[in-house]
Order: sequence, then C-alpha cells, then structure tokens
Amino acid sequence: MTKPAPHLITFVLLTALTVISTTMFLPALPAMQSEFGVNEATIGLSVTAYMIAAAGLQLLLGPLSDRVGRRPVIVSVLSIYAASSLVCVFAQDIVVFLAARTVQAVAMTAGILVAAMVRDLFDGPMAAAKLATISSAMAIVPMMAPVLGGFLDVQFGWRSIFVFYALTGAGLLIWVLRDLAETRPDRTAETPERRRMLLREARFWAFAFCQALGAGGFYVFLVGSPFVAAALYGLDSGQIGIGLGSVTMGFMAASALSARTVHRFGPFRLIVVGRLASLLGLGAGFVVFSITTPPVWVFYAVTIWVGVGNGLTLANANALALAVRPRLAGTASGICGALGNLVIAAMSMVTTITLADEASATRLLLLLMGVVGASLFSAILGHRLDRGQGQGA
Repeated sequence: MTKPAPHLITFVLLTALTVISTTMFLPALPAMQSEFGVNEATIGLSVTAYMIAAAGLQLLLGPLSDRVGRRPVIVSVLSIYAASSLVCVFAQDIVVFLAARTVQAVAMTAGILVAAMVRDLFDGPMAAAKLATISSAMAIVPMMAPVLGGFLDVQFGWRSIFVFYALTGAGLLIWVLRDLAETRPDRTAETPERRRMLLREARFWAFAFCQALGAGGFYVFLVGSPFVAAALYGLDSGQIGIGLGSVTMGFMAASALSARTVHRFGPFRLIVVGRLASLLGLGAGFVVFSITTPPVWVFYAVTIWVGVGNGLTLANANALALAVRPRLAGTASGICGALGNLVIAAMSMVTTITLADEASATRLLLLLMGVVGASLFSAILGHRLDRGQGQGA
C-alpha cells in the first residue's frame, strides 16, 4: 500500500450507488409504463439509454480523473446525480423523465473510480482481493434494492424510488466531502502516448470484455426474468423484486470466497471456475425447463448461478485489466466501465427482443449461456496473451 486509503465503507457506498441506480427501479417498470402510457420498448429506454450514456461519461470522466484527481470528479458526479433524480420525481412527460434518467448515468462513474482508487493503493492479487472484498461487503445491496424498489412502488408509487435516489445522492455527497482523500498517483504518468499503448494492448481488451460480458449476463437476468416470472408464474412487482434480489446471494458468497482464495489460486483460475459453474447451472436449468415448468423456486435456484459465476469473475477480470497499465487506472477503468455499459445496453435490448413474442425460461437461459460462454472465451484469450508476454495471471 502506497498511501492511506479512505474508509472501506466509502468504497462500498460508492459502488452500491451504481447498483441501486440500475436495479432498484426495475420492479416498477410496468407501473411506469402504465402511467406514461408507452410501450415496453419506450420504457426500456430507461435502461438502455442510461447504459449508453454511462458508457460515454465513463470514457470522459475516467481519463479526467487521471488528470484532475478522483475526488473532484466524484464530488461533481454525486451533485449531478442528486439533481437529476429530483427531476425524475417531478417529471410528467416521458421525454423529460427519460432525459433526466439518462443524466442519472453519471452514477456509474462512481464504480469505475472506486476500481481506479483501489488500483492506486494496491498492487496485483491484493487489488483483486480488495475489489472482491468490496463486492462482497456491498452484495446485500443488489439483493435488497429490487425488494425495496418493489415495496416502494406498491406502497407509495414509483416516484418514491427516485426520491430515495435523490436523498441517497445528497447524503453520499456529504459523506464523501468528509472522508474521501485523493489517491491519484503523479499525473506525469498520464500521457497521450501511454493512453495509446493501453488501447493497443490486446490482453487489456480481452479481460475488459470478460468483465463486460459477465456484467451483461447479469442484466440479461435482471431485464428478462421479470417478464418470465410474470408470464409463467403471475408474480407481482413486489414478488419479482424478491426474485431479482435472490441472485445476489450467490454473488455475495462467491465474492467472499474470491477475496479469501485469490492469493492462492490467482485471478484467472477463479474466473474459469466461475464461468464453468454458471454454464453448468444454467445448462441444467435449460434441460429442466425444456421438459416441464417447475415451481418458481427452481427458476431462481437455476439463475442464482449467474451470481455465483460473477462473484468469482468480475473483480478478478477487472483487476487483470487494470494491471496491464497500472499508472493509467482511471483511463483503464473508464474504458472497462464504458465497454461494460455498452454490452449491458446491447444485451438488455437483445433480451427484450428475444422475449417479446414469448417470455419463456428456455429462451432466457439459452441467452445467458451464450453470454457466459463468450466471457469465458475472452478470459482464456487474455490469459494466453499474458503468458505470451511472460506475465501470467
């Protein structure tokens, strides 16, 4: 460790903000669609446009944090997030709502800056372990956010979710101003030539795609499972919220396991185990749903393997990508985040199209298996490139 770190809770809260901003409102999508009087594709822009905007902002703000520092960028992000959340609360027109919702995408920058700050402070497997610890510590958030979102929608209406967003952003801004110290290394490391060298690193792109596809698979589940659960089992938004939260139990356990074992096995081996576990679990579910329609708990018991696989994959793939050019952690993290959000946006759109005429479990599971398989391929490619340069994972 090169300099004192901010409190762990600060990293956890900043990471949690990216999760609640993308998952908490999902159970309320049908209610929002009904109030604005739009179709599924239009209200779905609250996910896809958000992710596309987040990608552009991360490409901008990640490198900016290498220049001006992590702290001022995070302070600006939280201020904009709180203000745009209030606009969503009072929006009466779908265009105004979607515009404000898109501006909310600045929240996604908090997550990539946490990764950059961890890489500022720690090296190698230690960085992977710290990222996994942060993921494990805040894993209760993706479990509870959809549950809380469904509850708020049922009890107070969907706008109360955006009130919660505004209060969270303002509260976190106050906390960050008090606790967050600057972690950025000497800015002389950030040069146009070094940025170009990063962009030419094939192993960086391989690990970045591994992480992006892992996150994309999670959003295939988040976007697709409510439609499957409603079509097959008739669940309401509150029940769907509980189901959405279930997958993070696997993520929490696997992230904690990764933090404890990465020093022994290395990031790459844990990624492979995570990808294969997801494929086996989802494959078994595909066979079952091809034969019959089992009880609803079976559906979530199968999809929980998405969380298990990501718990062993995401932090490790992120650490391997940022380790390629550690002095450009902000730029690298911004690219990884942007790529992830573009993949998430694309997979969200593919998911809605795939399930548009038939919200079947087999279609959803087959799509998930394809994304997980592609993520595994990217990890193997990155590892071979690493070994070719004498830098085994």
